[in-house]
Formats: sequence, C-alpha cells, structure tokens
Amino acid sequence: MHPHPLLAALLGLLLVGTVSATGNPDSDLVFDDTPLREPLTLPDWFKVSFLDLQEDLEEAVAAGKRGIILYFGQKHCPYCKAHLQNNWGQKDIVDYTRKYFDVIAIDVRGQKTVTGLDGNEYTEKEFAIKYNTNFTPSIVFIDRRGQMVLRLRGYRPPYQFRAALEYVADGHYREESFAHYLARAEGAFSYGKDVLNQEDFFQPPPFNLDRRRFPGQRPLVVFFERRRCHACDVLHAGPLADPRIRKQLDQLDAVQLDMRSDTPVITPAGKRTTARKWAEALELDYAPTLIFFDERGREIMRIDSVVWFYRLNNVLTYILDKGYTQFPTFQAWRQHHRR
Repeated sequence: MHPHPLLAALLGLLLVGTVSATGNPDSDLVFDDTPLREPLTLPDWFKVSFLDLQEDLEEAVAAGKRGIILYFGQKHCPYCKAHLQNNWGQKDIVDYTRKYFDVIAIDVRGQKTVTGLDGNEYTEKEFAIKYNTNFTPSIVFIDRRGQMVLRLRGYRPPYQFRAALEYVADGHYREESFAHYLARAEGAFSYGKDVLNQEDFFQPPPFNLDRRRFPGQRPLVVFFERRRCHACDVLHAGPLADPRIRKQLDQLDAVQLDMRSDTPVITPAGKRTTARKWAEALELDYAPTLIFFDERGREIMRIDSVVWFYRLNNVLTYILDKGYTQFPTFQAWRQHHRR
C-alpha cells in the first residue's frame, strides 16, 4: 500500500530537514531573531514585477500555474532569512514553488506603488497593512480566480511550508481548512515531551474565560499547545525562560490549553466548549499558538508561527502598552514605533 502523498512528502521533508549541515537538530526552529545587520538578497527566480497584481496573476494563469504567492518581507528580518534558507533554500521546495506559482515580493516598509487585485493603488507599506500580515515573512497564496486562499503569518518550518504549497496547488482549500489538511499527517512524526510544559504564570482550571459578562482587569493570552510538540518545548526552553519575557507575562492573565483535549472551556465570548473544539473553530494549524484578547474578550492578535525573544518582546509591549487601542494591527504599531 502506498502512503498518502501528503504524508509521504512531509515525512520525506522531516527526514531531510531534521538535522542540518551543522548537525543541529533544531536548525529549523532555533535562531537569533534580532534584526540583521546586512540586508537580505531575494532569490533571483522571484518574478520581476511592476506590482500590478492583476497583470501578474493573468501571466501566471496563462503559463499554466495555479496562482501567485505574495511574499511580504523586509530586508533586515531574521525570520525572512530563516524562511529563505530553510524553505526556499531547498531545491525540491524551490522547484515545486516555481512549477505552480509566481512569487512577487512586497517590502512591508516600501513605498513602491502596488496595484491590488481590487484595482486600487497602495504603497507597499499600505498594502501590507491591508493584508494584515503582522509578521514577516508573511506568505499569501492567491488562486487563479484572484482569491486569497491561505495566509501564513510568520516563519513556518519546512514540512509545514511544503504542505501549504501542496494544499493550494492541489486545490485542497476548496474542501477543507489547512488545519485539518495538516493534522492528517502531522501526528505521524510529532515528537517531544509527553506532557505539557508547565509555567507558574499559567492560571489553573477551571477555564472560565468569559469576558463579555465579566470584563477582565488586564489582557488575556491563551497558549494553545499539545503534547509531543517539539516547537512547544523549544518555546518554553527559549523565550519563555527569559526573565524579561516572564516579567511581561506576569502582567497578563495567561492560560494554557491542550488543543487536542476535551478540557471544558468557556471562551472569552462566553461560549461553552472544549479546548479541542475551540481550536478547531479558530482553525489553528500551528502549535504553539498564542492568542491575545482584550479586557472585553475581543481577539487582538495571534502568534501562530515560530517566535523568539525579540519578536515576542515587541508583541508583549504592544499588548501591555495598549497599542491596540490606537493602531488596528500590530504591524501598523510597529511601523509607527520603528525601532
């Protein structure tokens, strides 16, 4: 019996990418996320575009491709470097990307004019905010009809990015969410601790998070994690072990949920459910995912990708300084508070 194509592809990528050339098994997840000193150079196979996206899409379709990919990045972004090295640094991923998509680069701080698929003109900076990319790199998949069918905000490791390419190229987005698509294969190669990582800033159950009827005194962060999740272990051993991050988290209400458990939860919107059903309703496809809510239960933002100290520190500052009351997105706040 032949394995499911997705499972075979993901297992293949895992075997290739588990250990880097340096012998570091965490090479896909562990890196310094302070801004780069030297600017990044984009791959020469990216499409040379005048940033008229309707024209770009028509040319891609005429060439028999499944759509276009909008790559939202910036020159000194370490997460962009990780993506370019670990994903578009692998020949099989590059070949697959080029076969089915044209890639158009958008500088989230740039001033070039972008003509969107709606026919309106934006600066690159404005266009990035319109797509609510929040974190670089953000990868937005546009299908042949001009519809956004998947958005990955932040850096994802190779097996997930390869799955995202297949999810869109093979049209699975018409039938199911990316979370469901990825979950079918993910369990086959999950590894890590058999228990959740505990932290003293996590509030104990029962998890009555209702903020509609009972507004909170401070923002809430929900950590959606799972057992045998290496990325979760890395988060706890890395950024969450830093005293500066812990000091910030002590100023929030924080709870941890096993996203695959039937633990009872009352959500910030006041709905009775379970951790598993809530995670499914939120279409979470990455563990760990951190979701921030304001005092009245409105979702502010989420981190559903690899995160290290510098980025997490900025997000927590945005939350604790209540930047969300002045700026609609974290990205808009960052561009205003450029540092």
